[in-house]
Amino acid sequence: MRAMTTEESIKLLAHNYIGRLGYISRARGEIIPITYYYNPEQHSILTYSGQGGKIEAMRKNPLVTFQVDEISSLEEWKSVLLYGKFEELEGTDAKYMLRLFSEGVKKVIKNKGNPCPDFIENFSSKSNSESPVVYRINIDEVNGRQRD
Repeated sequence: MRAMTTEESIKLLAHNYIGRLGYISRARGEIIPITYYYNPEQHSILTYSGQGGKIEAMRKNPLVTFQVDEISSLEEWKSVLLYGKFEELEGTDAKYMLRLFSEGVKKVIKNKGNPCPDFIENFSSKSNSESPVVYRINIDEVNGRQRD
């Protein structure tokens, strides 16, 4: 096992679209899978969610962790763990970032040779009453490890 460089870690983030978000809720750690887009211009993770416990928890404690893995076998894997802060986006910034998220995820899915789900086409066309909570994770630290 060896440590990955920052460049290798960022490449792993940029080439994937599903990761696990860790946050604190009701005095305990929670970890859930989410769809994301790594935004290289702002060195951040973009995503969205409906209103609920996860969003309320991150509003109270914005410090989060995020992990992405590529696992081929017990002897061949890569894993990146990052630490960052939740930032809720609003208004035109949220709409722009949601569109960037949608386009970015579609591109990553296409680059992996997978069919793109239809629902991604509709992210930015939701009405205000149905608008998701768009947020970013501003990355403070990235650590990667791999075995090959």
